[in-house]
Amino acid sequence: MLEKSPISLPVAKVGLDPRKRPAVGFTPAAVIGQLLFTLTSGGVSLADAERLGQDKVLLDLLGLDKAADQTTLGEWLRAQTKESVLALHRLNWELVDWAAQQAKPNRWLHGGQIELFFDDTEIEVQGKKIQAARFNYEGNRALSWQTLWYGPWLLDGILDGAGDVSEHLPVLLAQHQPRWQQRPSYLYADSGSSASKFLEGIGAAGLTRWSVSYNKWTDKLDRLAGELPQSQWSALPPTDQRQEQYAWLRHQPGECQQPQIFAVVRWKQDGDLMWRYAYVVCQPGEVKDPKAIFERHRLKGAKEQGFSQLLSDLDLHHPPCLDLIANQAFYAIATLAYNLLTTLKLLDLPEEVQGWRVRSIIRHLLTLPVTVSRHARYAVARVCIPAGWLRWWRLFVDRWVPKRKAGHPVVEVVDSA
Repeated sequence: MLEKSPISLPVAKVGLDPRKRPAVGFTPAAVIGQLLFTLTSGGVSLADAERLGQDKVLLDLLGLDKAADQTTLGEWLRAQTKESVLALHRLNWELVDWAAQQAKPNRWLHGGQIELFFDDTEIEVQGKKIQAARFNYEGNRALSWQTLWYGPWLLDGILDGAGDVSEHLPVLLAQHQPRWQQRPSYLYADSGSSASKFLEGIGAAGLTRWSVSYNKWTDKLDRLAGELPQSQWSALPPTDQRQEQYAWLRHQPGECQQPQIFAVVRWKQDGDLMWRYAYVVCQPGEVKDPKAIFERHRLKGAKEQGFSQLLSDLDLHHPPCLDLIANQAFYAIATLAYNLLTTLKLLDLPEEVQGWRVRSIIRHLLTLPVTVSRHARYAVARVCIPAGWLRWWRLFVDRWVPKRKAGHPVVEVVDSA
């Protein structure tokens, strides 16, 4: 896929190569390639990456003389720096930008809008020596992984010991704001981003519309909602539907510099004497109906499921190293692996399988049996393709595999140790 993409890896300038003698050992391209191949073919650990070295066929197909063992991989990860980790993230940004230009708009835009999603997950760890780990609200030792999603791609993420679940939201929005400038956009966030400092940061990010769950400081809102006249509430639905009404509220939270707009819903359950309320703080844009705010905001659940898919299918619940910088480098490479699989789906898979999870792509397309036959001066690899996918594979190879001139294939070695 990367044959025709404008993606490059600046190795020497950013310290991705920690070797003192560049002619000895594994190049960054080999290490990153080994980890990417492992993560995109069902492996989840450095031990899985080491086992790649036991399969000579795969090494030949990848252009590797041999694979690094898990000790070498761990040493390379620990030798990274803030600058080199940032370089890995920049590589991912280039991939996302390129993929967004290539993908059909209806496969990743929602109503013509770029959907953004911010979330934090707690990566629970075992042991007291995991660098930057701290105790979370459940009393478990964990790292914080705060992420910004751009459509179906994980655009950026910061892994560290952040104590606030939205600590890095302003930084991520400021870093990537040019990507949605002059384009319709919508940001989803949960109640962890509802503090005044985060709301003001979201409001200043140049987003067309946004919505944030608001359920932490509702006492004043409950009083204001209770004082609204009946005329400001929507009509009750038919009796066979849930009895709920919607309205707008304008309220300035304590530390906010300006009032915020809230969509509010109220309902009663069987036996209730008092109304129950729920709130979403938002930039409604052209939307006139507060009910539509709640309907759109519920789509945040699908974004949360995508994040869960990333964590489960690539098994990112378990950082591989004790050092924070090593884990940051590993998660940056894992992000790139996830986006490569997502891009493969969006650009090349048919419409009927656009709902596939990452693990389905790996199982059906990327873990196929191969036979290799050796001739005098070259080897031939024969991939065993499922009959139902034969046409797709022919089109895929025709589009992405470089065309060779007449004669024997040219040997292309990615790296040698």
